[in-house]
Amino acid sequence: MGFDDGRRTTGMYTATVLRTERITPHMVRVTFSGDDLARLPQRGYDHWFRLFLPRSDGRTDFAAVPEGFGVGGYLRYLTARSGTRPPVRNYTVRAHRPEVGELDVDFVAHGDEGIAGPWAQRAQPGERIALIDQGRGFDPVEDADMVLLVGDESALPAVAGILRDLPREAAGLAIIEIPDPADRQDVAAPDGVEVRWLARADPHDRPGLLALDAVRAWTPEHPATLHAYLAGEQQLVAESRRHLVAAGVPKARIAFTGYWRVGRAG
Repeated sequence: MGFDDGRRTTGMYTATVLRTERITPHMVRVTFSGDDLARLPQRGYDHWFRLFLPRSDGRTDFAAVPEGFGVGGYLRYLTARSGTRPPVRNYTVRAHRPEVGELDVDFVAHGDEGIAGPWAQRAQPGERIALIDQGRGFDPVEDADMVLLVGDESALPAVAGILRDLPREAAGLAIIEIPDPADRQDVAAPDGVEVRWLARADPHDRPGLLALDAVRAWTPEHPATLHAYLAGEQQLVAESRRHLVAAGVPKARIAFTGYWRVGRAG
C-alpha cells in the first residue's frame, strides 16, 4: 500500500493546531498542520508517536524536546527544567494528509481527567506541538487466516487504522469497547472482519471489562494461524493475552500494548 516499513526513525516534527472537533461524546479530534507533517513518514495501521503538548501555564520550552526518544533523548528530556518542559503522551495517527501537511489525532475526553484530553478540549488554532515518530506495532502476518483486534476507547484510533489498512480479503474479529453507544465511529473494515462494538451501561464503569469478557468467551478455531492485536487498559491487554496463549495462540503472534492503567494517570 506504499507505507514505510514501520521501523522507528529519529527526528522531531513540529506543527500547530488547525482546528478541533468533538466527533463523539467522548472523543475530540484535533487537526494539526505544518510543513513538517509533509515529510512525516506514512506508516499506516497503528502508526504512533510521542506527542509533546504546550503547558497549561504557558511556560513551555520546546527546546527540551529531543530529536529521538531513545535512552539519550529521554534523559535529555528528563533533565530539562521541569517547570517548562512540555508534557509528553503517546498517540496514534488517525489520518495523515502529507500532500497538505495535515494530521488528525483523536483524544479521549473525560472532562478534566488527565492532561492530553483536557488540553484537546480547550486547544486553540495556532497552538504549537511537537512529536517524535515511533513507527507502528502492527505488521500483517502473511500466513494469518484470521485477525483478532481488541481495544477500549483509548485504542479505537489504532484499531480503526488497522481495519482501514488491512488487506481487503482479510477475515477476523474486532472487539471495541466504548463508553457510550454514541461513541461508535464509522470504520473502513474489510467485509470479512466483524466489528463488534460494546458500550458500557454507564460511561463511568471500569473500562475494559466488557471487552475482556468478550475475549474470554471467544476461542480461536485455528490458534496457530491467528494474528492478534491487543491494546488499551493494562488489565484488558494482559488478561486477553493470557486467554489467547492458553487457547494455543503462539506468543509471537500476539502484538500487545497497555496504554494505561485504571487509577493511574497516563
